[in-house]
Amino acid sequence: MHKKLFIPGPVEVSEDVLQKMATPMIGHRSKDASILQRSISDKMKKLMYTKEEILLSTSSGSGLMEGAIRSCTRKRAAVFSVGAFGNRWFEMAEANNVPADLFKSDLGEPTTAQMVDEVLATGKYDLVTITHNETSTGITNPIEEIAEVIKKYPEIVFCLDTVSSLGGVKIEVDKLGVDICITSTQKALGLPPGMAICSMSKKAVEAAKNVKFRGVYLDLLTLHKYIQKKDYQYPSTPSLSHMFALDYQLDKILEEGLDNRFARHEEMANIVRDWAKKNFELFCEEKYSSATLTTIKNTKEISVADLNKKLGERGYAISNGYGDLKEKTFRIGHMAETTVEEVKVLLAEIEDILGLK
Repeated sequence: MHKKLFIPGPVEVSEDVLQKMATPMIGHRSKDASILQRSISDKMKKLMYTKEEILLSTSSGSGLMEGAIRSCTRKRAAVFSVGAFGNRWFEMAEANNVPADLFKSDLGEPTTAQMVDEVLATGKYDLVTITHNETSTGITNPIEEIAEVIKKYPEIVFCLDTVSSLGGVKIEVDKLGVDICITSTQKALGLPPGMAICSMSKKAVEAAKNVKFRGVYLDLLTLHKYIQKKDYQYPSTPSLSHMFALDYQLDKILEEGLDNRFARHEEMANIVRDWAKKNFELFCEEKYSSATLTTIKNTKEISVADLNKKLGERGYAISNGYGDLKEKTFRIGHMAETTVEEVKVLLAEIEDILGLK
């Protein structure tokens, strides 16, 4: 039995999008490939609210995260973390011999503008990484406030992880001053995993020119130069299947209307939050709660594993807590093409299994 996914990713993918993955191959050095990749770039610029260049990578979002911190850190990176994926950015820096410092918030607490200001004021850093939306804790950081602080430091390359939010939340890349905004296909964009996307500002390009050891496959400067020189083609063979599906899905997203899409995600989030407050507790303060998934504190001390097993028998799947939060929390994803009605049905199934009134 297929289990309908209400997890932080991967997400349910529409049948028509899956069918686009089966489009017959074309040559990746052909004119048709250039047209396809340029089309994706133009549509992603609308979704990201940016005029900067768009890069595609046949990797998970982690690939471009590693590429960003390695390619653009000239002196030292300040890595802010509100959970597992912020920590991962620091681990990437260490593994690539990139000087970096980690600034962790307590689990369930956000990165604040004040925290960022205090760190950047030391003058030690020329790159900063922020997690916009953290799937382990269900936090969305106050990115507008953080962005205003980072603007005070024009030498800083601002990298933003929007892997689990872009496509479900309005993120105005140019207005925020983000230099590298990273996302991937398997969450709010509503495609299978396997492709990552980022914007790259002119400031980030200039910074990368001053970094000697940027690697090869994930060297953002090489990717940027290559698509300029080769008319939207890439140095390594890309996943054309993902590109066919992404181009098609972006049409669907734009047809829905960006404001409508963002409003739908917020409505789903509000429904799950209200349900969680009635029956359990939210893990983080509500004003920082994500619009694409909700992390719920297991105040009733239910067996989340047993709940998920019984949900699976009914054709649904949610997620247990991540890492140290396993069984202490559980997570419900509500993103991509999920509908308000589908969320309500899931919650009713959980209530039935747990005997909630």
